[in-house]
Amino acid sequence: MKALIDRFNYLFRSTKGLILVAIALIAIVTAAFGMLSGPLKEWGISDVAIKLYGMKLVEAEREGRIILLYHTIAMSVIAIETYLITALVPMKPQQQANINATITVGYITSLVFGLAFGYFGRNFVYHGLFITGQALVFFAGLQLAVALWPWRAEYHVTDPAYAHTRGGVDLERVAFFTMAVVTLISAVFGAVAGSLFGNGFETFLAEDIVRQPVKNALQLAVIGHLHIMLELIAVALTLIVGRWFDFKGKLHRWAMPLMIVGTLIVAGGVWAVVPFEPVAHMIINVGAFPTLIASALLVWFGWRKIAAARLAERGITRAGFGRWLAALLHDPVKFGMLWQMVYMNIVVTAVGIFFAIRLDEQIRTWSLRDEQVGLTGHWHILAGIIATIILLLYADLAGIKGKARQWFGWVILIASDIAFGAVTLFETKRLYVTEANQQPLVDVSMIVSDAGLATVLIALAALMVWRLIDLFRRDGRWAKEAKETKLEDGGAEVER
Repeated sequence: MKALIDRFNYLFRSTKGLILVAIALIAIVTAAFGMLSGPLKEWGISDVAIKLYGMKLVEAEREGRIILLYHTIAMSVIAIETYLITALVPMKPQQQANINATITVGYITSLVFGLAFGYFGRNFVYHGLFITGQALVFFAGLQLAVALWPWRAEYHVTDPAYAHTRGGVDLERVAFFTMAVVTLISAVFGAVAGSLFGNGFETFLAEDIVRQPVKNALQLAVIGHLHIMLELIAVALTLIVGRWFDFKGKLHRWAMPLMIVGTLIVAGGVWAVVPFEPVAHMIINVGAFPTLIASALLVWFGWRKIAAARLAERGITRAGFGRWLAALLHDPVKFGMLWQMVYMNIVVTAVGIFFAIRLDEQIRTWSLRDEQVGLTGHWHILAGIIATIILLLYADLAGIKGKARQWFGWVILIASDIAFGAVTLFETKRLYVTEANQQPLVDVSMIVSDAGLATVLIALAALMVWRLIDLFRRDGRWAKEAKETKLEDGGAEVER
């Protein structure tokens, strides 16, 4: 019994254990429900999976099922980010415990009963529990915002290496607080519309009404909610990675105000979608640039830190570009976290800007299906890149070393980037080939993307199996992690 209690405490009371549980649940859901995806449906695997799982799927309810699935995964990701924030950002131990406990019960409740309601029958008790879980996640967010309040004197900073006001207010903490508050407001933005589903407001997917000339206020609210929540997950992860690398110095003093201002502008633009749709998109595009600049400053700081640490380890005081690059690439886990932010701008930001600029002149001359593919591919790549950064961060957090670290880091990095590149090629295929001649490009891009994503899932499965085996050991890694109270970066506490 004591062995079970010890493992339960590790999994549900320690930061590393909580993150492990959330990643494991996301992996299970992704693997199980990924069997229902388009390519596997064409191969007949989806039909086998539906019968095996005992699912009850009605085609008319497809949109509702997809919304439930995406929300359960998104809340699990938000839970992971919350665990990292409560561990990395100073706050009272009781606040950390309350926040983590609330969001854990909330996201697991929503995940279990949301998927049960959507895919295994229409028991509305399950739907009520799904909503209850969401309410708990929201309540955890309120607690987090209170804990992050940056104007308490006990959290002021005086170290000139970190961005702060003349009064000592930590601007990085302000950025975290701003992100948390904006996320709460944006969650309500979508919840109001969602509460009216089935009451004169039909469930829909954003890409299905992209060419609908007139959209009502609730439809615009859902579209705005979709865009900003994914954006805010990315903002939160950028701040977390910055904290993990102990981001500081001149670049930090420039980046934090940009992150705060950019987050507020994007939020204002999204909230303005309902009353001022045409202008709102311009505001969103303007607000995205400060956050992108802030992330670029973080990348440059992090890469310099990684390379400098490796060169110092080897006793090299002066190095040319070749040695500097070799030092940078020595650790694919830390390098990869930052590289994915750069790659995101290539396959997500650049493509999104192109679509926005050429919308009327070129994109709207395509078939509706091609534009829908571009939109869904755009969102899925961003979500996928966020997932890979979290996996690499967890690998660093878990202390994977040696060849296992090299293999895991490079496999996740290379396989995912090849897959995302292939999806980008697929979603923009109308720029290169006509519909009559597209099949070879479609076939190759689909095979490459599926192979890349399958490789990522295999690497993730290997990680999960390793951790599962470790849980059965009396003095495994889990036992040491259960005793840890602080996250560390290279042996030095990040807390300031």
